[in-house]
Amino acid sequence: MELRVLNYFLATAQELNMTRAAEKLLVSQPALSRQIADLEDELGVKLFIRKPRQLTLTPAGQYLQEQAKEILTLSEKTKRNLQSTAIISGDLTIAAGESIAMQRIVNVMSNIVQDYPTVKLHILSGDYQFAEKRLNTGTVDFAVIIGNLPLNGYASMQLPEKDTWGVLVASDDPLAKKEHITPNDIVNRQIINSQQAETYGIFDNWFGNYKEQVNIIGTYNLSYNGTLLVKNHAAIMLTLDKLANTSAESGLVFIPLKPAIYQPLNIIWKKETTLSPVAQLFLDRLKASIMDDVKFD
Repeated sequence: MELRVLNYFLATAQELNMTRAAEKLLVSQPALSRQIADLEDELGVKLFIRKPRQLTLTPAGQYLQEQAKEILTLSEKTKRNLQSTAIISGDLTIAAGESIAMQRIVNVMSNIVQDYPTVKLHILSGDYQFAEKRLNTGTVDFAVIIGNLPLNGYASMQLPEKDTWGVLVASDDPLAKKEHITPNDIVNRQIINSQQAETYGIFDNWFGNYKEQVNIIGTYNLSYNGTLLVKNHAAIMLTLDKLANTSAESGLVFIPLKPAIYQPLNIIWKKETTLSPVAQLFLDRLKASIMDDVKFD
């Protein structure tokens, strides 16, 4: 598969009309149709269901659309990084969940941009599966992983920060007056949980004998939308500290769990992979940042 043909395919998949896609690509409609037909022959699958004036992606076409985006992103990123080997330039891309550790990460990234203005920064937010997928495809340089998750096959470095689990409630909720939340406190309450925490059963032991009485009504991926449910008194929220605005005006209160649950934080990258100059600089400066904290502790 040529990159040029993948670009043709993506434009066609976006427009779902051969004529409009050809106009967008500045090629003739017959030439585009021939390129798509040749691609289908090469792959041995049909990518589109052809109807008058309208195309529909087949399941194979939907899969190729997702993969083609990853391939072309990686190709463009590689090209920029190769063209910038003489100086520190290119793209630095990090996938991460929401965490207090991102302040350290962002501080290091900000310092790099100040010293090397041609560097372009990209932060992609998502859970472990999101970050791992993009790391494996090579479209990000690093992933920040929250929790005791499998890191086999990756180079990794543990960050000194730790996240603290707790419950986010509306400020007028009776729980808001408590210093800590125990499993008994949330029995029969409507609760939304982190999707990652739910998948990996982070609270199973903490719930203990109350597990069957805990009412998890749903999950969230990133925390902001979950806080809206809390503000509407629709649910309370199991979340990490310092992710939500809990100022006096916010209407929200965070209370830590008891017994406490802490989450370790690691930054990971692919083993036996030569990092780009800007990625290596980031890693070196991140290590130095951690060492500086150790010295002054």
